[in-house]
Amino acid sequence: MSLTITILLTLGVIFVNGWTDAPNAIATCVATKSMGLRPAIAMAALMNLLGALTMTALNPFVAFTIYNMVDFGTNTQNASVALCAALVAIVVWSIAAWAFGIPTSESHALIAGLTGAAVALHGNLSGVSGKAWRSVLIGMILSVVLAFLLGFLCARVVSPALPRPQFFRRAQIVGAAATAFMHGAQDGQKFMGVFLLGVHLASGTAASSSGVKGFPIPLWLTLLCATVMALGTAMGGKKIIDSVGSGITDLTPRTGFCADLGAALSLLTASLLGLPVSTTHAKVTAIIGVGAAEKPRRVNLRTAKEMVLAWVCTFPGCGLLGFGVAKVLMWVW
Repeated sequence: MSLTITILLTLGVIFVNGWTDAPNAIATCVATKSMGLRPAIAMAALMNLLGALTMTALNPFVAFTIYNMVDFGTNTQNASVALCAALVAIVVWSIAAWAFGIPTSESHALIAGLTGAAVALHGNLSGVSGKAWRSVLIGMILSVVLAFLLGFLCARVVSPALPRPQFFRRAQIVGAAATAFMHGAQDGQKFMGVFLLGVHLASGTAASSSGVKGFPIPLWLTLLCATVMALGTAMGGKKIIDSVGSGITDLTPRTGFCADLGAALSLLTASLLGLPVSTTHAKVTAIIGVGAAEKPRRVNLRTAKEMVLAWVCTFPGCGLLGFGVAKVLMWVW
């Protein structure tokens, strides 16, 4: 029974990720009308799948980092309850943000939820991996700074007088595909790590934060995670696409391409380094970088501040949710 609940909750979180996070990758190409919404969603679904398959084969360290994020102890029943609490917290937080059209990072919600549940289980921070958290914080700073700089520099280097607008419409489709590919490479791995953690706990195998260096990730799991994420992208995402694609600054096919390129290169760098990062953070900061390079006064600071506030609140907010839900579930069971 616990295995079934864990699997369903994990798949639910993956679905919500596709629903609320994956649309960031295609937001700019839809906003500039380089692609229609339905073709863009289909492309994002395919590239998410390819990204998850490719990066898992090349460098699955992101999955290992998430697997080692917390140590839920040797009591696998309590550990399974804590993991389920973390997953519930992620779903609640993500749907609440989506209702307001605010893009959030399911990656950081996942990390915060796991941490909060581990603290509830142990009563202190002993079950939280400092090494894994350092990787998360380094990845967050690196991806945001790099995406902003790359978006800014690309907008300055790629002159509007270069190729015709039609070239950039095609180029932006390629850029959006690359961003969707990297979203699958990052987020697909994170949820594979959670899925395997849940299966191990439900089967009575305790997981340790001592540092798992590697474990086999079966092909069926990669396909399952990528497929469920793609279904989530197909089912929703319009609010997030509107917020990211047109709520921050005015974009053209040229500037949209610059934002896509900056975000994709930032995500690629982090993935090759094995650092778990947020597609949302990379894409939004790349767009802000492009806006700062083009017309700083046209950047919607109010929308940008709302997004940054949501990011800042994700760690404590989702952490407290994970803590509270874990306490309630452990009291009930």
